[in-house]
Amino acid sequence: MARWKRPPRKRQSSKERRGRVILTAEGLRLPLTLASRGSRVGALLIDLTLAFMTVLLTGVTLVYVARGLGMDHVKQTSPGVRHMFEALQVLWIIALFVVPNAWFLWFELGARGATPGKRLLGIRIAARPARDGSATRLTAEAVIARNLLRNMELFMPALFIGSAISVGADSTLAGWTALVWFGIFALFPFLNRDALRGGDVIAGTWVVEVPRRKLGAAMSLGQSAQGVSQVTGAHYRFSQAELAIYGEYELQVLERVLRDASKSQPKALQDVAQAICTKIGWSSGAGDERAFLEAYYTQLRARLETGMRLGTRKADKHDG
Repeated sequence: MARWKRPPRKRQSSKERRGRVILTAEGLRLPLTLASRGSRVGALLIDLTLAFMTVLLTGVTLVYVARGLGMDHVKQTSPGVRHMFEALQVLWIIALFVVPNAWFLWFELGARGATPGKRLLGIRIAARPARDGSATRLTAEAVIARNLLRNMELFMPALFIGSAISVGADSTLAGWTALVWFGIFALFPFLNRDALRGGDVIAGTWVVEVPRRKLGAAMSLGQSAQGVSQVTGAHYRFSQAELAIYGEYELQVLERVLRDASKSQPKALQDVAQAICTKIGWSSGAGDERAFLEAYYTQLRARLETGMRLGTRKADKHDG
């Protein structure tokens, strides 16, 4: 007698396990992929290397300035020159503190939300969705909070470990304590499914993949792509100011809506059309949403492609 066997479960790939879905303001379920732990570590090492090189370059510059002022023999110089030398030492100490912190803050507070290391590896920080899965906006307060906590996670234990090594056996306990401290924070991303570090938990952020994409082949939209509705005969023409609101990211979302809405999300056309009308100051009608969106898609695409040919790109609506 044949015995029933449970069919083998399909094993998910690493990328599939990192897949998440958020609900956009337009009511769309938008998939995204969390950055791998390896890519986050790689980005951190790249950024720390670049920040260290910046600090080193600052130090070399200050040394050249000191030599230019004749400070090779401080004891033989006048009190005024010695005061200037002390001021340069203060600038060096400030650089040691400011550069590592300002490096991450400066770049992550920008429109791309990514440091050079993150951009090289195709990842960026983003706000975690709310409990109901709806997307939230990344705020400056969240970026500042996650970066300030990096001092506790990385820089402070590294400083204590370095001090313990330099002092020797007299500070063995302090060194081991700092090592355990560092290990707890280092292991934290492995203890939760979203690979969140301590700063992400406090700030409500996570790190997601942002693969570099070129604009795909244009959709075939028929006569409505020229701004003429086949249903009502209405002509849709949008000004440059109305098209300048959105960027490449929104164009890709809109293309996805136009491709899939009729199959799985029929209400999505109405929601997106309403959202665009509200944004550009139009009065939203009913029953002609597809023609409106197809016209807006085509004209927005043409504007973005023209900008790309002229060397300017608009990543998304937050990119000034």
